[in-house]
Amino acid sequence: MAVVDLASTRPVWSVPDATVAAVRRAFGRGWTVRPVTALASSDGDGATGSSAAIAAAVGAEVYVGWGVPPDVAKAAGTTLRWAHTAAAGVGASITPALRSTGATLTNSAGVHAEPVADWALAAIAFCLRGFHHAVRAQTARHWAKAAFTDGSVPVRELAGTRVGLLGLGGIGRAVARRCAALGMRVAAVRRHPRRARPRGVTWVRGTDQLAALAARSDVLVLAAPHTRDTRGVVNAAVLRALPRGACVINVSRGELLDETALRAALDDGHVAACALDVFQREPLPADAAWWDHPRVLVFPHASGVSDRFWVRETALLVDNIRRYRDGRRLKNVVNLDLGY
Repeated sequence: MAVVDLASTRPVWSVPDATVAAVRRAFGRGWTVRPVTALASSDGDGATGSSAAIAAAVGAEVYVGWGVPPDVAKAAGTTLRWAHTAAAGVGASITPALRSTGATLTNSAGVHAEPVADWALAAIAFCLRGFHHAVRAQTARHWAKAAFTDGSVPVRELAGTRVGLLGLGGIGRAVARRCAALGMRVAAVRRHPRRARPRGVTWVRGTDQLAALAARSDVLVLAAPHTRDTRGVVNAAVLRALPRGACVINVSRGELLDETALRAALDDGHVAACALDVFQREPLPADAAWWDHPRVLVFPHASGVSDRFWVRETALLVDNIRRYRDGRRLKNVVNLDLGY
């Protein structure tokens, strides 16, 4: 039996009937596919199951949801052999309950790469071309030409800009392709620096060289998964290693970034501007200082929203179901110890 627990409180993420039908066809004869109609949270890493999902999971061999709630894993127990999350992040899913099942966990990291990379590119342009200042000026009904022509608002061309990537997974590679195509110079750090270097990336080192990457970056893009090794990795020392006037873009998780250190670097002008899709506390509290900072773009953890999400997610699900039935290796298998 397979449980499909993909009805979401967010309409854009709620599973369409066509995807459920495609899943049924992929499993084929001999399988019962049980959709859960109760709404689940698809925010962040998901993993907040409903009572209906817990009841449906009893005896399930396969579970597909927004994360893997601990109570769902407990209900399925050792009958659970494969769990898939439609989210990219898996931190909330890797629990003692899931580990005890012995099930394989897969995620949807590559599904989100294209829209998130689109957002990152737009955010880079937003920061480099001074759009943050134009938005403030428009709100104040102020014709701000003087600020753009007297040097008060630093602007630069995209071509030739040095972009540093923390992470070269699906999102990092997609960002790199876009930046290189526009003439930007792309460097990166990642966990396994000796792997083949993606096209357009000219310099790759291990994550222990993050400060060195920052020193050669006009824009630093955070695109690594949140794990115990990446928590707080972009700290004050890394931010101060950036050239004065650099920009910071975060499409990963708020936990990677020392927000206090970033605020200090913004306040004294060391960091010129930043675009943040993620924060340590979400939803961002109404009294958070980020809302009012003149050089910060606040985005509500929605960079992955896309009109093509379910096209890609359905294709991934169908492919992996066929692989599962054939006994072949699944795509996007998560290493439970590494956390991605």
